[in-house]
Amino acid sequence: MTEATELAERAGDRDPRVGLRAVSALRKLVEQLEAVQVRSARNQGWSWQEIAAELGVSRQAVHKKYGRQ
Repeated sequence: MTEATELAERAGDRDPRVGLRAVSALRKLVEQLEAVQVRSARNQGWSWQEIAAELGVSRQAVHKKYGRQ
């Protein structure tokens, strides 16, 4: 988790260029982690509703984003 920790530290940098790049990288990392966890949940038999509840989104939103992967 050192990459995420480093990015989180850089996100608070006084230089907006450094901070914004870190925020962008963190966003990409979170998207990748979410996709891994959604696949894991589906492989374990979770419903779209269960996944959506844990992510705090609608069933339709999570299915639209991950349903065809």
